[in-house]
Amino acid sequence: MTTDAPIEDLAAELRSLAETAGAWPFEEARKIVERLKRKPKDEVLFETGYGPSGLPHIGTFGEVARTTMVRHAFRILTGDSVKTRLVAFSDDMDGLRKVPDNVPNKELLAANLGKPLTVVPDPFGTHPSFGAHNNARLRAFLDAFGFEYEFLSATDCYKSGRFDATLLKVLEKYQEVMDVMLPSLREERAASYSPFLPIDSKTGIVLQVPILSHDVAAGTITYEDPETKAPVSVPVTGGACKLQWKPDWAMRWVAMAVDYEMAGKDLIDSVKLSGQIARVLGAEPPEGFNYELFLDEKGQKISKSKGNGLSIEDWLTYASPESLALFMFQSPRSGKRLYFDVIPRTVDDYFNFLAKYETQAWKERLNNPVWHIHAGNPPKVDMPVSFTMLLNLASASNTEDESVLWGFLRRHVPGVSAETHPKLAELVGYAVKYFNDFVRPNKQFRAPDDVERGALEALDAALAALPPSPSAEDVQNALYDVARPIPRYQDFKAKGATAEKPGVSIEWFNTIYQVLIGQERGPRFGSFVAIYGVAETRALIAKALAGELAA
Repeated sequence: MTTDAPIEDLAAELRSLAETAGAWPFEEARKIVERLKRKPKDEVLFETGYGPSGLPHIGTFGEVARTTMVRHAFRILTGDSVKTRLVAFSDDMDGLRKVPDNVPNKELLAANLGKPLTVVPDPFGTHPSFGAHNNARLRAFLDAFGFEYEFLSATDCYKSGRFDATLLKVLEKYQEVMDVMLPSLREERAASYSPFLPIDSKTGIVLQVPILSHDVAAGTITYEDPETKAPVSVPVTGGACKLQWKPDWAMRWVAMAVDYEMAGKDLIDSVKLSGQIARVLGAEPPEGFNYELFLDEKGQKISKSKGNGLSIEDWLTYASPESLALFMFQSPRSGKRLYFDVIPRTVDDYFNFLAKYETQAWKERLNNPVWHIHAGNPPKVDMPVSFTMLLNLASASNTEDESVLWGFLRRHVPGVSAETHPKLAELVGYAVKYFNDFVRPNKQFRAPDDVERGALEALDAALAALPPSPSAEDVQNALYDVARPIPRYQDFKAKGATAEKPGVSIEWFNTIYQVLIGQERGPRFGSFVAIYGVAETRALIAKALAGELAA
Protein backbone atom coordinates (compact mmCIF):
# COMPACT_ATOMS: atom_id res chain seq x y z
CA MET A 1 0.00 0.00 0.00
CA THR A 2 1.26 3.52 -0.77
CA THR A 3 0.85 6.78 1.08
CA ASP A 4 -1.70 7.75 -1.61
CA ALA A 5 -4.16 5.16 -0.28
CA PRO A 6 -7.33 6.41 1.46
CA ILE A 7 -6.65 7.49 5.03
CA GLU A 8 -9.00 4.89 6.52
CA ASP A 9 -7.34 2.09 4.55
CA LEU A 10 -3.86 3.26 5.55
CA ALA A 11 -4.89 3.48 9.22
CA ALA A 12 -6.24 -0.06 9.10
CA GLU A 13 -3.03 -1.36 7.54
CA LEU A 14 -0.87 0.48 10.07
CA ARG A 15 -2.93 -0.94 12.91
CA SER A 16 -2.50 -4.47 11.53
CA LEU A 17 1.26 -4.03 11.08
CA ALA A 18 1.61 -2.44 14.52
CA GLU A 19 0.27 -5.58 16.16
CA THR A 20 3.48 -7.41 15.24
CA ALA A 21 5.95 -4.53 14.85
CA GLY A 22 9.22 -5.16 16.67
CA ALA A 23 10.07 -1.58 17.68
CA TRP A 24 10.05 -1.29 21.47
CA PRO A 25 7.33 1.43 21.65
CA PHE A 26 4.90 -1.03 20.03
CA GLU A 27 5.95 -3.77 22.45
CA GLU A 28 5.13 -1.41 25.32
CA ALA A 29 1.88 -0.20 23.75
CA ARG A 30 0.66 -3.78 23.32
CA LYS A 31 1.00 -4.22 27.11
CA ILE A 32 -1.46 -1.37 27.60
CA VAL A 33 -3.86 -2.89 25.08
CA GLU A 34 -3.81 -6.13 27.09
CA ARG A 35 -4.37 -4.12 30.27
CA LEU A 36 -7.54 -2.63 28.79
CA LYS A 37 -8.82 -6.09 27.94
CA ARG A 38 -8.55 -6.95 31.64
CA LYS A 39 -9.98 -3.65 32.82
CA PRO A 40 -11.69 -1.56 30.12
CA LYS A 41 -11.75 2.23 30.46
CA ASP A 42 -12.39 5.22 28.23
CA GLU A 43 -9.12 7.03 28.87
CA VAL A 44 -5.51 5.92 29.25
CA LEU A 45 -3.20 8.03 31.39
CA PHE A 46 0.55 8.08 30.77
CA GLU A 47 2.73 9.64 33.45
CA THR A 48 6.31 10.80 33.80
CA GLY A 49 7.72 11.93 37.13
CA TYR A 50 10.23 14.66 37.84
CA GLY A 51 12.04 15.41 41.09
CA PRO A 52 12.85 19.15 40.92
CA SER A 53 15.56 19.09 43.60
CA GLY A 54 18.11 19.89 40.89
CA LEU A 55 18.03 21.46 37.47
CA PRO A 56 16.28 19.35 34.80
CA HIS A 57 18.73 17.07 33.04
CA ILE A 58 18.68 15.20 29.80
CA GLY A 59 17.39 12.00 31.36
CA THR A 60 14.20 13.81 32.34
CA PHE A 61 13.65 14.77 28.72
CA GLY A 62 14.38 11.19 27.69
CA GLU A 63 11.61 9.83 29.87
CA VAL A 64 9.04 12.22 28.38
CA ALA A 65 10.24 11.55 24.83
CA ARG A 66 10.11 7.78 25.25
CA THR A 67 6.71 7.85 26.94
CA THR A 68 5.41 10.02 24.10
CA MET A 69 6.62 7.40 21.62
CA VAL A 70 4.74 4.66 23.49
CA ARG A 71 1.65 6.86 23.62
CA HIS A 72 1.70 7.36 19.85
CA ALA A 73 2.25 3.65 19.25
CA PHE A 74 -0.77 2.93 21.46
CA ARG A 75 -2.90 5.34 19.43
CA ILE A 76 -1.96 3.49 16.24
CA LEU A 77 -2.79 0.12 17.82
CA THR A 78 -6.21 1.32 18.96
CA GLY A 79 -7.04 3.42 15.91
CA ASP A 80 -7.21 6.44 18.24
CA SER A 81 -10.45 5.01 19.67
CA VAL A 82 -9.28 5.48 23.27
CA LYS A 83 -8.55 8.94 24.65
CA THR A 84 -5.00 9.37 25.98
CA ARG A 85 -3.33 11.91 28.22
CA LEU A 86 0.29 12.43 29.24
CA VAL A 87 0.98 14.00 32.62
CA ALA A 88 4.38 15.37 33.55
CA PHE A 89 4.27 15.25 37.35
CA SER A 90 6.64 17.20 39.58
CA ASP A 91 7.37 15.94 43.10
CA ASP A 92 7.86 19.52 44.20
CA MET A 93 6.51 19.04 47.71
CA ASP A 94 9.55 16.96 48.65
CA GLY A 95 11.82 18.42 51.31
CA LEU A 96 15.15 19.77 50.02
CA ARG A 97 17.68 17.25 51.33
CA LYS A 98 20.94 18.77 50.07
CA VAL A 99 22.23 21.75 48.17
CA PRO A 100 22.89 20.98 44.48
CA ASP A 101 26.42 21.58 43.18
CA ASN A 102 25.35 23.53 40.09
CA VAL A 103 23.33 26.46 41.47
CA PRO A 104 24.21 29.97 42.69
CA ASN A 105 23.49 31.33 46.18
CA LYS A 106 24.07 27.99 47.87
CA GLU A 107 23.84 29.59 51.31
CA LEU A 108 20.22 30.54 50.56
CA LEU A 109 19.34 26.92 49.93
CA ALA A 110 21.38 25.70 52.89
CA ALA A 111 19.28 27.89 55.17
CA ASN A 112 16.10 26.21 53.93
CA LEU A 113 17.02 22.54 53.98
CA GLY A 114 14.14 20.24 54.83
CA LYS A 115 11.43 22.54 53.49
CA PRO A 116 9.24 21.66 50.49
CA LEU A 117 10.86 22.71 47.23
CA THR A 118 7.96 25.04 46.51
CA VAL A 119 8.73 26.88 49.76
CA VAL A 120 12.51 27.08 49.35
CA PRO A 121 13.52 30.48 47.87
CA ASP A 122 14.76 30.51 44.29
CA PRO A 123 18.58 30.91 44.26
CA PHE A 124 18.34 32.27 40.71
CA GLY A 125 15.94 35.01 41.81
CA THR A 126 13.55 34.50 38.89
CA HIS A 127 10.65 32.53 40.41
CA PRO A 128 8.70 32.37 43.68
CA SER A 129 10.53 29.19 44.75
CA PHE A 130 13.30 26.79 43.82
CA GLY A 131 10.69 24.20 42.85
CA ALA A 132 8.89 26.71 40.63
CA HIS A 133 12.17 27.65 38.95
CA ASN A 134 13.06 24.07 38.12
CA ASN A 135 9.51 23.28 37.04
CA ALA A 136 9.65 26.23 34.65
CA ARG A 137 12.97 25.04 33.23
CA LEU A 138 11.47 21.62 32.55
CA ARG A 139 8.30 22.99 30.98
CA ALA A 140 10.15 25.48 28.80
CA PHE A 141 12.11 22.73 27.15
CA LEU A 142 9.19 20.34 26.79
CA ASP A 143 7.18 23.17 25.23
CA ALA A 144 10.00 24.09 22.86
CA PHE A 145 10.20 20.50 21.67
CA GLY A 146 6.46 20.39 21.06
CA PHE A 147 5.47 17.66 23.49
CA GLU A 148 1.75 17.30 24.13
CA TYR A 149 1.42 17.00 27.91
CA GLU A 150 -0.24 18.31 31.05
CA PHE A 151 1.89 19.55 33.92
CA LEU A 152 0.90 18.72 37.48
CA SER A 153 2.51 19.88 40.71
CA ALA A 154 2.51 17.68 43.82
CA THR A 155 2.10 20.80 45.96
CA ASP A 156 -1.03 21.82 44.04
CA CYS A 157 -2.47 18.30 44.14
CA TYR A 158 -1.93 17.90 47.88
CA LYS A 159 -3.16 21.36 48.84
CA SER A 160 -6.17 21.40 46.52
CA GLY A 161 -7.54 18.16 47.97
CA ARG A 162 -7.09 16.21 44.77
CA PHE A 163 -5.26 13.47 46.66
CA ASP A 164 -7.41 13.61 49.83
CA ALA A 165 -9.57 10.55 49.18
CA THR A 166 -6.57 8.35 48.41
CA LEU A 167 -4.60 9.75 51.36
CA LEU A 168 -7.46 8.71 53.62
CA LYS A 169 -7.31 5.28 51.99
CA VAL A 170 -3.60 5.08 52.87
CA LEU A 171 -4.51 6.02 56.43
CA GLU A 172 -7.15 3.29 56.47
CA LYS A 173 -4.58 0.75 55.20
CA TYR A 174 -1.82 2.17 57.40
CA GLN A 175 -0.62 -1.13 58.86
CA GLU A 176 -0.76 -2.96 55.54
CA VAL A 177 1.36 -0.23 53.94
CA MET A 178 3.80 -0.52 56.83
CA ASP A 179 3.91 -4.29 56.32
CA VAL A 180 5.04 -3.71 52.74
CA MET A 181 7.64 -1.10 53.60
CA LEU A 182 9.25 -2.31 56.83
CA PRO A 183 10.99 -5.43 55.42
CA SER A 184 12.76 -3.19 52.89
CA LEU A 185 14.24 -0.86 55.53
CA ARG A 186 17.31 -1.03 57.72
CA GLU A 187 16.53 -1.77 61.38
CA GLU A 188 17.31 1.77 62.53
CA ARG A 189 15.20 3.32 59.78
CA ALA A 190 12.34 0.91 60.37
CA ALA A 191 12.12 1.91 64.02
CA SER A 192 11.02 5.45 63.16
CA TYR A 193 9.42 4.95 59.74
CA SER A 194 5.98 6.17 58.84
CA PRO A 195 4.45 6.58 55.39
CA PHE A 196 3.16 10.02 56.46
CA LEU A 197 5.46 13.02 56.79
CA PRO A 198 3.83 15.89 58.67
CA ILE A 199 4.83 19.42 57.71
CA ASP A 200 5.77 21.49 60.77
CA SER A 201 3.40 24.45 61.00
CA LYS A 202 6.10 26.53 62.77
CA THR A 203 9.19 25.87 60.65
CA GLY A 204 7.64 24.63 57.40
CA ILE A 205 10.01 21.64 57.42
CA VAL A 206 8.89 18.23 56.19
CA LEU A 207 9.36 16.15 59.36
CA GLN A 208 10.81 12.66 59.45
CA VAL A 209 9.29 11.66 62.81
CA PRO A 210 7.67 8.53 64.27
CA ILE A 211 3.89 8.52 64.33
CA LEU A 212 2.46 7.98 67.81
CA SER A 213 -1.00 7.05 66.56
CA HIS A 214 -3.40 7.41 63.67
CA ASP A 215 -7.14 7.99 63.68
CA VAL A 216 -8.96 6.75 60.60
CA ALA A 217 -12.30 8.23 61.64
CA ALA A 218 -10.81 11.68 62.26
CA GLY A 219 -8.42 11.44 59.30
CA THR A 220 -5.43 12.44 61.42
CA ILE A 221 -2.05 11.29 62.60
CA THR A 222 -0.38 12.20 65.88
CA TYR A 223 3.37 12.70 66.22
CA GLU A 224 5.75 14.00 68.85
CA ASP A 225 6.91 17.59 68.33
CA PRO A 226 10.72 17.41 67.87
CA GLU A 227 11.32 20.41 70.16
CA THR A 228 8.57 20.41 72.81
CA LYS A 229 8.02 16.63 72.81
CA ALA A 230 4.30 17.35 73.03
CA PRO A 231 1.91 15.26 70.90
CA VAL A 232 0.65 17.05 67.79
CA SER A 233 -2.31 15.90 65.71
CA VAL A 234 -2.68 16.97 62.07
CA PRO A 235 -4.95 15.91 59.23
CA VAL A 236 -3.42 13.79 56.51
CA THR A 237 -5.39 15.83 53.95
CA GLY A 238 -5.20 19.37 52.60
CA GLY A 239 -1.42 19.52 52.34
CA ALA A 240 -0.74 19.23 56.08
CA CYS A 241 1.19 16.01 55.39
CA LYS A 242 2.85 14.36 52.46
CA LEU A 243 3.83 10.74 51.92
CA GLN A 244 7.22 9.11 51.84
CA TRP A 245 8.14 8.75 48.20
CA LYS A 246 7.39 5.05 47.58
CA PRO A 247 3.92 5.24 49.21
CA ASP A 248 3.55 8.63 47.51
CA TRP A 249 4.25 7.09 44.09
CA ALA A 250 1.69 4.36 44.71
CA MET A 251 -0.86 6.85 46.04
CA ARG A 252 -0.44 8.98 42.91
CA TRP A 253 -0.93 5.97 40.62
CA VAL A 254 -4.16 5.16 42.43
CA ALA A 255 -5.48 8.72 42.78
CA MET A 256 -4.86 9.57 39.14
CA ALA A 257 -5.57 6.09 37.69
CA VAL A 258 -2.19 5.97 35.94
CA ASP A 259 -1.91 3.26 33.27
CA TYR A 260 1.69 3.61 32.13
CA GLU A 261 4.91 4.92 33.68
CA MET A 262 8.48 3.88 32.96
CA ALA A 263 11.38 4.33 35.37
CA GLY A 264 15.15 4.03 35.57
CA LYS A 265 16.80 0.71 36.28
CA ASP A 266 17.92 2.01 39.69
CA LEU A 267 14.24 2.12 40.72
CA ILE A 268 13.36 -1.53 40.06
CA ASP A 269 12.90 -2.28 43.78
CA SER A 270 10.98 0.96 44.28
CA VAL A 271 8.61 0.12 41.42
CA LYS A 272 8.00 -3.29 43.01
CA LEU A 273 7.25 -1.83 46.44
CA SER A 274 5.04 0.93 45.07
CA GLY A 275 3.20 -1.67 43.01
CA GLN A 276 2.52 -3.73 46.15
CA ILE A 277 1.19 -0.65 47.94
CA ALA A 278 -1.04 0.22 44.97
CA ARG A 279 -2.56 -3.26 45.26
CA VAL A 280 -3.06 -2.74 49.01
CA LEU A 281 -5.02 0.37 48.06
CA GLY A 282 -7.18 -1.70 45.72
CA ALA A 283 -5.69 -0.75 42.35
CA GLU A 284 -3.53 -2.34 39.67
CA PRO A 285 -0.12 -0.64 39.27
CA PRO A 286 0.63 0.83 35.85
CA GLU A 287 2.41 -0.89 33.00
CA GLY A 288 5.95 0.19 32.19
CA PHE A 289 9.56 -0.87 31.90
CA ASN A 290 12.86 -0.02 33.53
CA TYR A 291 15.27 1.78 31.23
CA GLU A 292 19.03 1.76 31.68
CA LEU A 293 20.68 4.85 33.11
CA PHE A 294 22.89 7.28 31.24
CA LEU A 295 26.55 7.53 32.18
CA ASP A 296 28.92 10.47 31.90
CA GLU A 297 32.39 10.37 30.32
CA LYS A 298 33.78 8.75 33.49
CA GLY A 299 31.16 6.01 33.54
CA GLN A 300 29.29 7.56 36.47
CA LYS A 301 25.51 7.90 36.63
CA ILE A 302 24.25 11.30 35.54
CA SER A 303 22.88 13.28 38.46
CA LYS A 304 20.68 16.39 38.59
CA SER A 305 22.49 17.73 41.65
CA LYS A 306 26.01 17.09 40.32
CA GLY A 307 25.20 18.42 36.88
CA ASN A 308 27.57 15.90 35.28
CA GLY A 309 27.23 14.59 31.75
CA LEU A 310 25.35 16.46 29.06
CA SER A 311 22.60 18.94 29.80
CA ILE A 312 19.66 19.55 27.52
CA GLU A 313 21.20 22.90 26.56
CA ASP A 314 24.56 21.26 25.81
CA TRP A 315 23.10 18.87 23.27
CA LEU A 316 21.02 21.54 21.56
CA THR A 317 24.07 23.78 21.19
CA TYR A 318 25.68 21.23 18.88
CA ALA A 319 22.81 19.23 17.40
CA SER A 320 19.08 19.19 16.73
CA PRO A 321 16.27 18.07 19.06
CA GLU A 322 15.52 15.26 16.58
CA SER A 323 18.99 13.79 17.03
CA LEU A 324 18.52 13.90 20.79
CA ALA A 325 15.21 12.07 20.40
CA LEU A 326 17.00 9.40 18.34
CA PHE A 327 19.54 8.91 21.12
CA MET A 328 16.63 8.36 23.51
CA PHE A 329 14.93 5.93 21.14
CA GLN A 330 17.90 3.65 20.58
CA SER A 331 18.38 0.72 22.99
CA PRO A 332 16.58 2.15 26.05
CA ARG A 333 17.33 -0.99 28.08
CA SER A 334 21.09 -0.76 27.46
CA GLY A 335 23.45 1.52 29.36
CA LYS A 336 24.84 4.31 27.18
CA ARG A 337 27.60 6.83 27.64
CA LEU A 338 26.08 10.26 27.24
CA TYR A 339 28.83 12.72 26.48
CA PHE A 340 29.81 15.12 23.71
CA ASP A 341 31.50 12.54 21.51
CA VAL A 342 28.21 10.68 20.91
CA ILE A 343 26.67 13.68 19.15
CA PRO A 344 28.22 13.45 15.64
CA ARG A 345 27.41 9.76 15.20
CA THR A 346 23.85 10.27 16.44
CA VAL A 347 23.29 13.20 14.07
CA ASP A 348 24.48 11.13 11.12
CA ASP A 349 22.39 8.15 12.21
CA TYR A 350 19.30 10.39 12.28
CA PHE A 351 19.73 11.54 8.69
CA ASN A 352 20.57 8.01 7.55
CA PHE A 353 17.32 6.71 9.05
CA LEU A 354 15.47 9.63 7.47
CA ALA A 355 16.90 8.82 4.04
CA LYS A 356 15.97 5.13 4.37
CA TYR A 357 12.40 5.95 5.38
CA GLU A 358 11.47 7.25 1.91
CA THR A 359 12.25 3.90 0.25
CA GLN A 360 10.80 1.58 2.90
CA ALA A 361 7.54 -0.34 2.93
CA TRP A 362 5.22 0.40 5.84
CA LYS A 363 6.33 -2.69 7.75
CA GLU A 364 9.90 -1.37 7.82
CA ARG A 365 8.79 2.21 8.42
CA LEU A 366 7.07 1.28 11.68
CA ASN A 367 10.42 -0.01 12.94
CA ASN A 368 12.36 3.02 11.72
CA PRO A 369 13.23 5.35 14.62
CA VAL A 370 12.24 8.49 12.68
CA TRP A 371 8.64 7.25 12.47
CA HIS A 372 8.51 7.28 16.27
CA ILE A 373 10.49 10.50 16.64
CA HIS A 374 8.12 12.39 14.34
CA ALA A 375 4.88 10.69 15.44
CA GLY A 376 4.43 8.95 12.11
CA ASN A 377 5.19 11.95 9.88
CA PRO A 378 8.95 12.27 9.26
CA PRO A 379 10.00 15.24 7.11
CA LYS A 380 11.62 14.93 3.70
CA VAL A 381 15.16 16.26 3.95
CA ASP A 382 17.92 16.38 1.33
CA MET A 383 21.18 16.06 3.24
CA PRO A 384 24.06 15.87 0.71
CA VAL A 385 26.86 15.42 3.28
CA SER A 386 27.21 13.94 6.75
CA PHE A 387 27.84 15.84 9.97
CA THR A 388 31.09 13.91 10.30
CA MET A 389 32.15 15.15 6.87
CA LEU A 390 31.40 18.74 7.84
CA LEU A 391 33.49 18.34 10.98
CA ASN A 392 36.39 16.98 8.96
CA LEU A 393 36.14 19.77 6.41
CA ALA A 394 36.29 22.25 9.28
CA SER A 395 39.17 20.33 10.81
CA ALA A 396 41.21 20.06 7.61
CA SER A 397 40.75 23.75 6.82
CA ASN A 398 41.03 24.68 10.50
CA THR A 399 38.16 27.11 10.16
CA GLU A 400 35.21 28.27 12.19
CA ASP A 401 33.96 30.35 9.26
CA GLU A 402 30.73 28.93 7.89
CA SER A 403 31.32 30.54 4.49
CA VAL A 404 34.45 28.42 4.04
CA LEU A 405 32.42 25.25 4.54
CA TRP A 406 29.78 26.48 2.09
CA GLY A 407 32.54 26.98 -0.46
CA PHE A 408 33.53 23.32 -0.16
CA LEU A 409 29.90 22.22 -0.28
CA ARG A 410 29.21 24.11 -3.51
CA ARG A 411 32.03 22.18 -5.10
CA HIS A 412 30.11 19.01 -4.21
CA VAL A 413 26.58 20.34 -4.91
CA PRO A 414 26.64 23.34 -7.27
CA GLY A 415 24.24 26.08 -6.22
CA VAL A 416 23.62 24.70 -2.73
CA SER A 417 22.75 27.37 -0.16
CA ALA A 418 21.03 27.93 3.16
CA GLU A 419 17.88 28.79 1.22
CA THR A 420 17.85 25.59 -0.85
CA HIS A 421 18.95 23.35 2.04
CA PRO A 422 17.85 24.85 5.40
CA LYS A 423 18.59 21.66 7.35
CA LEU A 424 22.10 21.59 5.91
CA ALA A 425 22.48 25.21 7.04
CA GLU A 426 21.59 24.13 10.59
CA LEU A 427 24.15 21.36 10.37
CA VAL A 428 26.87 23.73 9.16
CA GLY A 429 26.21 25.96 12.17
CA TYR A 430 26.32 23.02 14.56
CA ALA A 431 29.50 21.70 12.94
CA VAL A 432 31.36 24.99 13.35
CA LYS A 433 30.40 25.20 17.02
CA TYR A 434 31.32 21.57 17.67
CA PHE A 435 34.64 21.89 15.84
CA ASN A 436 35.59 25.03 17.72
CA ASP A 437 34.71 23.63 21.15
CA PHE A 438 35.72 19.96 20.89
CA VAL A 439 37.70 19.13 17.77
CA ARG A 440 40.14 22.03 17.57
CA PRO A 441 41.29 21.79 21.24
CA ASN A 442 41.94 18.04 20.86
CA LYS A 443 43.65 17.93 17.46
CA GLN A 444 46.94 16.07 17.74
CA PHE A 445 48.95 15.71 14.57
CA ARG A 446 51.82 13.26 14.50
CA ALA A 447 54.80 13.19 12.15
CA PRO A 448 54.92 10.32 9.61
CA ASP A 449 57.57 7.62 9.96
CA ASP A 450 59.65 6.54 6.97
CA VAL A 451 57.09 4.04 5.66
CA GLU A 452 54.25 6.53 6.06
CA ARG A 453 56.29 9.28 4.42
CA GLY A 454 56.85 7.10 1.35
CA ALA A 455 53.17 6.19 1.23
CA LEU A 456 52.08 9.83 1.46
CA GLU A 457 54.50 10.82 -1.30
CA ALA A 458 53.00 8.09 -3.46
CA LEU A 459 49.49 9.29 -2.58
CA ASP A 460 50.42 12.84 -3.57
CA ALA A 461 51.67 11.60 -6.95
CA ALA A 462 48.52 9.52 -7.44
CA LEU A 463 46.28 12.51 -6.71
CA ALA A 464 48.28 14.65 -9.11
CA ALA A 465 47.70 12.08 -11.86
CA LEU A 466 43.91 12.12 -11.47
CA PRO A 467 41.75 14.04 -13.95
CA PRO A 468 40.32 17.43 -12.92
CA SER A 469 37.42 17.12 -10.46
CA PRO A 470 37.75 13.36 -9.93
CA SER A 471 34.89 11.36 -8.49
CA ALA A 472 34.99 10.08 -4.91
CA GLU A 473 35.38 6.56 -6.29
CA ASP A 474 38.38 7.59 -8.43
CA VAL A 475 40.10 9.01 -5.34
CA GLN A 476 39.26 5.96 -3.24
CA ASN A 477 40.66 3.61 -5.87
CA ALA A 478 43.88 5.64 -6.04
CA LEU A 479 44.10 5.40 -2.26
CA TYR A 480 43.83 1.60 -2.41
CA ASP A 481 46.34 1.35 -5.26
CA VAL A 482 48.91 3.30 -3.24
CA ALA A 483 48.53 1.10 -0.16
CA ARG A 484 48.37 -2.40 -1.71
CA PRO A 485 52.10 -2.72 -2.57
CA ILE A 486 53.15 -1.67 0.95
CA PRO A 487 53.43 -4.70 3.30
CA ARG A 488 52.39 -2.72 6.37
CA TYR A 489 49.02 -1.87 4.81
CA GLN A 490 48.20 -5.23 3.23
CA ASP A 491 45.22 -7.21 4.55
CA PHE A 492 44.95 -10.72 3.16
CA LYS A 493 41.93 -11.52 5.36
CA ALA A 494 39.75 -8.83 3.87
CA LYS A 495 36.69 -9.88 1.88
CA GLY A 496 37.69 -10.66 -1.71
CA ALA A 497 41.43 -10.33 -1.00
CA THR A 498 43.87 -12.46 -2.99
CA ALA A 499 47.63 -12.89 -2.96
CA GLU A 500 47.83 -10.77 -6.11
CA LYS A 501 45.38 -8.13 -4.88
CA PRO A 502 45.34 -7.91 -1.07
CA GLY A 503 42.87 -5.79 0.85
CA VAL A 504 43.91 -2.57 2.56
CA SER A 505 44.17 -2.53 6.35
CA ILE A 506 42.65 0.08 8.62
CA GLU A 507 46.17 1.16 9.55
CA TRP A 508 46.48 3.00 6.23
CA PHE A 509 43.38 5.07 6.93
CA ASN A 510 44.50 5.71 10.50
CA THR A 511 47.77 7.06 9.10
CA ILE A 512 45.90 9.51 6.90
CA TYR A 513 43.57 10.71 9.66
CA GLN A 514 46.28 11.07 12.30
CA VAL A 515 48.95 12.65 10.08
CA LEU A 516 46.82 14.87 7.83
CA ILE A 517 43.78 15.77 9.97
CA GLY A 518 45.05 15.29 13.54
CA GLN A 519 42.26 12.91 14.55
CA GLU A 520 41.89 9.23 15.29
CA ARG A 521 39.01 8.74 12.84
CA GLY A 522 37.73 10.40 9.73
CA PRO A 523 35.38 10.19 6.76
CA ARG A 524 35.64 8.01 3.68
CA PHE A 525 38.73 9.57 2.15
CA GLY A 526 37.50 9.57 -1.44
CA SER A 527 34.36 11.49 -0.49
CA PHE A 528 36.40 13.90 1.60
CA VAL A 529 38.81 14.74 -1.22
CA ALA A 530 35.96 15.12 -3.71
CA ILE A 531 34.51 17.89 -1.53
CA TYR A 532 37.66 19.35 0.01
CA GLY A 533 39.56 19.37 -3.29
CA VAL A 534 42.57 17.59 -4.74
CA ALA A 535 44.79 20.66 -4.61
CA GLU A 536 43.84 21.35 -0.99
CA THR A 537 44.50 17.71 -0.04
CA ARG A 538 47.89 17.77 -1.74
CA ALA A 539 48.68 20.94 0.20
CA LEU A 540 47.89 19.07 3.44
CA ILE A 541 50.22 16.26 2.41
CA ALA A 542 52.98 18.76 1.64
CA LYS A 543 52.60 20.38 5.06
CA ALA A 544 52.71 16.98 6.75
CA LEU A 545 55.86 15.96 4.87
CA ALA A 546 57.47 19.32 5.71
CA GLY A 547 56.69 18.82 9.41
CA GLU A 548 54.41 21.86 9.56
CA LEU A 549 51.29 20.08 10.85
CA ALA A 550 52.94 18.18 13.71
CA ALA A 551 55.09 21.15 14.74
